[in-house]
Amino acid sequence: MSTAVQSQGEKLIIAGREFNSRLIIGTGKYRSFEEMKAAHRASGAEMVTVAVRRVPLDRSSESFLDHLDSSLAILPNTAGCYTAEEAIRTARLAREALATDLIKLEVIGDQTTLFPDNEQTLEAARVLVSEGFVVLPYFTDDLIMAKKLLDAGCAAVMPLAAPIGSGLGIQNPANLRIMREQLPDATIIVDAGVGTASDAAIAMELGADAVLMNTAIAEAQDSEKMATAMRLAIEAGRLAYLAGRMPKRLYASASSPLVGVIK
Repeated sequence: MSTAVQSQGEKLIIAGREFNSRLIIGTGKYRSFEEMKAAHRASGAEMVTVAVRRVPLDRSSESFLDHLDSSLAILPNTAGCYTAEEAIRTARLAREALATDLIKLEVIGDQTTLFPDNEQTLEAARVLVSEGFVVLPYFTDDLIMAKKLLDAGCAAVMPLAAPIGSGLGIQNPANLRIMREQLPDATIIVDAGVGTASDAAIAMELGADAVLMNTAIAEAQDSEKMATAMRLAIEAGRLAYLAGRMPKRLYASASSPLVGVIK
C-alpha cells in the first residue's frame, strides 16, 4: 500500500511535502478572482485543486491560474472525464503543463448525479500509478472499492460525502466511520457534498485526514467568512477526533459524583 500520502503527527505529508492545513480548496464558481483570492487566504489551505479540462494550460487567455497564490500546491483534477482513457490522457496533459505528478482522479459515470464510475476509476488508477503519478481518486463511499484503489497503489482515497456541489453534508457517516476503522493506515480525504462548517467538522470527527471542498465556500453569501469558518471547523473536528469523544448513553449521567455528597 502506498505511503506517498500520510499523516505524521499533526502534519499531512503528500508526496514528500508537508502541509499544516487539512483543508484542500477549489477554484470554480467564485464571482470574481479577487473573491477567490480572499477566500483562499482566509481558508489557510496550502493546496488547491484545478480542473485541467476547464482552463487554458498554455496561458493563452486569463484564468484563475493567473490569480493563484504562488505558495499554493496545485492538485490537478480530471473533472469532466467520463472514461478511464479520457482521465489518463488528461492526467498526462496536467503533468506536462503543471510539472506535478499529483493528480486527483475523477471519472464520472452519470451526468445528472455526477456520481463516479468506480470501475473506470480503478482502471485509470492502475495505469496512472504504473506511470509514476501520485493518485488521489474520487469515488463513492465504498469500503471494498477503497481497498481495491489502495491495493492498486493509490496514495489516498477520496470518498464523497454527498453529490458534488449539493451541500447536503455527510449522508452516510457510518460508511466513513467503517472505512476509517477498517483502513487505519490509509489517508482518507472526504470530497464533495460539504455545505457548511458543521459538515466539515463531522467529517473530521469521523476520522478523515482532510476535506476537499469548493462550492460550499464559493457559493456562500460571504465566501471569505465561510472559508474562515471551514478552517476553524477542520481544526476543531480534528482535535475532537484526536481527543476521543465520550461514549453516548441512553440515560443521564451526573456531572458531579454522588460519593461524599452532604445529606
